[in-house]
Amino acid sequence: MSRKTLEARSFLLRCRRSYSATSRLSQHPRPATAPKQHPHLSQIRDNVELYEHNTVIRNYHGHKDVPRKVAENARKIADLDHRMSGPRHTLKELQKQMNSTKGDKSHFVAQMRELRPSLNNLEAEREKLDAETRNLALSLPNLTSSETPTDGEPRLRSYINYDPANPPKYGSSADHSVIGEKLGLLDFSSASVASGWGFYYLLNEAALLEQALVQYALSVAMKHGWSVASPPSLIYSHMAAACGFQPRDQNDEQQIWQVAQSARDAGKPTRSLAATAEIPLAGMHASKSIPESRLPVKLVGSSRCFRAEAGARGVDTKGLYRVHEFTKVEMFAWTDCPPTTEGLPEESIWVQYSAKVFNEMVGIQTEILSSLGLPCRILEMPSSDLGASAYRKIDIEAMFPSRKKRDDGWGEVTSASICTDYQSRRLETRILEMSGSQKKFAHTVNGTAMAVPRVLAAILENGWREEEGCVVIPEVLRGYMGGLEKIGPR
Repeated sequence: MSRKTLEARSFLLRCRRSYSATSRLSQHPRPATAPKQHPHLSQIRDNVELYEHNTVIRNYHGHKDVPRKVAENARKIADLDHRMSGPRHTLKELQKQMNSTKGDKSHFVAQMRELRPSLNNLEAEREKLDAETRNLALSLPNLTSSETPTDGEPRLRSYINYDPANPPKYGSSADHSVIGEKLGLLDFSSASVASGWGFYYLLNEAALLEQALVQYALSVAMKHGWSVASPPSLIYSHMAAACGFQPRDQNDEQQIWQVAQSARDAGKPTRSLAATAEIPLAGMHASKSIPESRLPVKLVGSSRCFRAEAGARGVDTKGLYRVHEFTKVEMFAWTDCPPTTEGLPEESIWVQYSAKVFNEMVGIQTEILSSLGLPCRILEMPSSDLGASAYRKIDIEAMFPSRKKRDDGWGEVTSASICTDYQSRRLETRILEMSGSQKKFAHTVNGTAMAVPRVLAAILENGWREEEGCVVIPEVLRGYMGGLEKIGPR
């Protein structure tokens, strides 16, 4: 292997972690075992203005020049391919002639040696440019649905258990932190000593309530045909980056906690604590092909989740709303997708395969929150609020009386996203078609079935009966708590 080729390969490894606008998660070398990534280069090349506009509405302003750079590099790569075609053809012909000659072959060898250095230089230049182009393309966020607001504000879709003309009235003590301390359910001070700020102990009925919420959410999802999985909480950092967990620029807060490595593990792939079960669930079919007949594959799983950015915005510094570690039940699905195309298919065709599962997810979320008796609103989230992988996102927010001074009391409790083929292209998850072909990349959809701390907090605040000094437990949860109807003073 020539020195130029070795240098190009070395550059390929470096550039995977050098692009300044990507997350620190992607600054570590991807191991040879990592899924091969397949950015849609031709689509970006042929739709530069669309992708430029998309970076603006997604608040990826530092990436606005990336689509044009990708297109320019694609043209340079095509030019290099053209320049290499002649020498490659000549080398091939010389090799044929040399193989068929029984006599002196030295003149063939001399001609090949004369051609090889310039071709090696072109090949190294192409490999370097191709690596840079792929790295740039992978840093771009997903495209955005026409359903998604682009003015920075969410669009109200509907309410659950809530009439804006006749909103519920709450007492001044309807604060889950106060209620939890009064009833012996929450202990933040001990957790701050044991683990630091952003951690908590759930005690007595609150600990039972956590398990009840998990079991209830799983039962609703299973009723709708979802299979249960129990995923790991430790994942490779490059898997998290492939799922789209990356900030918009280097100054953005980090969501993922990386696990420290000892000196003996130097050079091995770094690991992170999963911020959501979405990451390990997505990894189940990394570098695999799913038979078309099995689609959609729908999984629901409970896991512990870890968020490094808890409280970074400085507004949720009290209680369970924003914490470092929590239990969550997550839904994740792989769906079919349109036939492979180099262009942009009509959106109605593009999303019809994943929209059905997406709507089912939102329906499951609505059923769970409705049966818990929580006042909620359903929002179509704006483009600036979408993570890198999301094409479209719907959030459901519950009413928290303790948050009345911010966001009018509303706070997110579930989210659902269509990610089209963004994740599958980075995880190399394909569809094995009936014909035996596996060219298509699956679409992925994810959604929260139950974010325990927030829902638990909402139940404490909405179920609080100030006169009696107790919390009424939603009827659907009582069977999971030994028939307990209320949580009263100890």
